[in-house]
Amino acid sequence: MGTIGMGYGSEWHLLRYLGYHRDYLSREVLKITGGNSIHWLDFDFSRENIPLKDDGELKGLKFISDEAVHKKWRNFWPPRGNSQNWDAVGKIQTGNGEEWLLVEAKGHLGEIKSSCGATNIESRQKIVTALQATSQTFSNLTKPVENWLSPHYQYANRLAVLHFLMKECEPSVKARLLFIYFYGENRKNEECPQSKQDWLPAISKMNEWLGINKNNDLAGRIHILYLPVNPSGRPPRPATN
Repeated sequence: MGTIGMGYGSEWHLLRYLGYHRDYLSREVLKITGGNSIHWLDFDFSRENIPLKDDGELKGLKFISDEAVHKKWRNFWPPRGNSQNWDAVGKIQTGNGEEWLLVEAKGHLGEIKSSCGATNIESRQKIVTALQATSQTFSNLTKPVENWLSPHYQYANRLAVLHFLMKECEPSVKARLLFIYFYGENRKNEECPQSKQDWLPAISKMNEWLGINKNNDLAGRIHILYLPVNPSGRPPRPATN
């Protein structure tokens, strides 16, 4: 996690929703995931006494306590370098039991672009092998694996985590991905969608670049939530008995 912008950026907006509008956010999340309840995990505190500076996001599979899963993960994904940083992690209760919810949030179009920065040959090869396996789960295999390394590498490696938990682990670790796309941001030198519709072409292009098959086995475990950075009306209050 970098330094959180004061009043702007996807990290700020998600922090605001989790802090001031958690019930509203949880209801929207449960609505699109079909869950019955959700518990949000806390992140680690920074070791420095500076508010919001370096408070630790949950990385990789840090939220899982099963050492057998971690051992298998180390064989699947390189332990060195930058692992996946989650903007939020929750546990949702569904009709089939408890499942992990891994959240990635975006606030402007530039945030959906990234490239693999691994320079170690062994680590990079392990990433390529993992993404090849992931592409077999999610794509129609018409695109080369190099497409998964850039320019949408972050999205690709999030899919890799879901593939790993659901396909590589035995028994599978039930999990879902949630991508939150905020709209209504106004930032200098950034292209900020002002509506859900403004996000759709870029997301469609990203999926096309990776060759994502919308009918893949895990499609029902990938969710998208579009949220305004500043809703014009008050969120509805829950019904009282």
